[in-house]
Amino acid sequence: MSLGLSERARPSWAVDQAWRGALARLALVWVGLIALFWRDWAAMGHQWWNSSTYNHILMVPAILGWLVAQRLPDLFALPVGLWRGGLGLMGGALLLWALGALASVAQITQIAAVAMLMAAVPLVLGPRAALGLLFPLAYMGFLVPFGDEAIPLLQTITAKITIALVHISGIPARIDGVFIATPAGLFEVAEACSGVKFLIAMIAFGALAAHVCFISWRRRAAFIALCVAAPILANGVRAWGTVYVAQYYGAAVAGGVDHIIYGWFFFAAVIAGVIALGWRFFDRAAGAPMLDVGAVMALRLPAGRGMSVGACFGALAVMVLAAQGWVMAADRLAAPMPARIALPEVAGWHRVDYAPRHAWEPRAGGADHRLLGRYADAQGHEVDVFFALYASQRPGKKAGGFGEGALRPETGWSWQAPGPDVPGAHSDRLLAGGPTERLAQTSYKTGDLVTGSNARLKLANIMDRLLLRRRATMLLILSAEEGGAYRAADSLAAFRASVGPIGGWMDAAAKGL
Repeated sequence: MSLGLSERARPSWAVDQAWRGALARLALVWVGLIALFWRDWAAMGHQWWNSSTYNHILMVPAILGWLVAQRLPDLFALPVGLWRGGLGLMGGALLLWALGALASVAQITQIAAVAMLMAAVPLVLGPRAALGLLFPLAYMGFLVPFGDEAIPLLQTITAKITIALVHISGIPARIDGVFIATPAGLFEVAEACSGVKFLIAMIAFGALAAHVCFISWRRRAAFIALCVAAPILANGVRAWGTVYVAQYYGAAVAGGVDHIIYGWFFFAAVIAGVIALGWRFFDRAAGAPMLDVGAVMALRLPAGRGMSVGACFGALAVMVLAAQGWVMAADRLAAPMPARIALPEVAGWHRVDYAPRHAWEPRAGGADHRLLGRYADAQGHEVDVFFALYASQRPGKKAGGFGEGALRPETGWSWQAPGPDVPGAHSDRLLAGGPTERLAQTSYKTGDLVTGSNARLKLANIMDRLLLRRRATMLLILSAEEGGAYRAADSLAAFRASVGPIGGWMDAAAKGL
């Protein structure tokens, strides 16, 4: 009687000719893809090495190697060979890269660059070998630096947790956005205090531990949820501890305690606590194989055809050239620009000298034209207007790029809280030393689209470049300082009422009318 696969001896470490050839081809494809998309890999590597938020990613390649090693030699028992269906996956990754490049969104191109390496595995090794490596392939997603988008939300959550704990501890305090006023001074839950670094690292740790230590999907989900909740709550406690210590020993001492004690020992204790809570629920037996060859072989996969090495590499080369050629053609697009632009006249308003209480000038680094001025009306409303015009949207010339817009880095201004909703714009409340408060409303325009959404702008830019259309992009920031004769929101509403449809006014500014 023949033995079932689970009853047979574990596969040997001997690697047959088919696997040796397949691994050599995979290495060749990976090296080629990394070389051809080196700009994306270099950008990711720069963030891994130079950004403390992403330093933990430096460990991910070693973790990936360890995960693959845990599946050996069982992996070599699976059939291996070129798979035509992998071209569809590779084509999807290349299309994603092209769309990201057309939109000048580095994070999308980086996701796509990693996805290409993932897609190369089923293409070169075949579907069953790829299934045997499913979790390591999925874990490759952690090579992509992500999480900065959550910073404003995490700042707000941390501030709310902090003020609640401050009140519980009997300290009189008042919260305004991400600023907390106490008898010891004004505290800001800054970007560096948002806890995003620890949260991202904990999510990566949680995904790894959930896979290695658990079999039950419910337990895996619960453990990952714990790894998300614990750092958020712990960061709120850390921020409260800083405020609490400052009440008795001063802000300078509290800052030192925060960076030395909380920065090292507190979060180490949180990690240990998460592991301790999950330990008793680990349900994967020690020494249990990470790969069930029998289960992979039992799966019914869609019928797929193999292909020759030449056909595989030829098709791959054509797809890569098509994607990169398409993007190169789009990069040459630029809308015609006027020789000069001007802020239009507004009925009932007149131009006055721009004299802010605290220096403020939005950033539009890649714009072809920029304007900044102040309007006032007879009632005493005052509004600052910043307008920028772009011939194209590409790296270094993005209206919605990082550090662009109303909140210019390292200028003394900090994000305070979201502002009131305004159609076709997004609002931010800003605060500078003094303190000086400012409400800024940002709008983007391209074609007929007027929006405050950076995502909608990027989608419109993608469509323009996808269809090789030449369209200008405009950035308009209407802003007003608090503390004048009128509330900033009232001044901005009065200005908008006089201007009328904001899209037409932006077009007039772009034409210098």
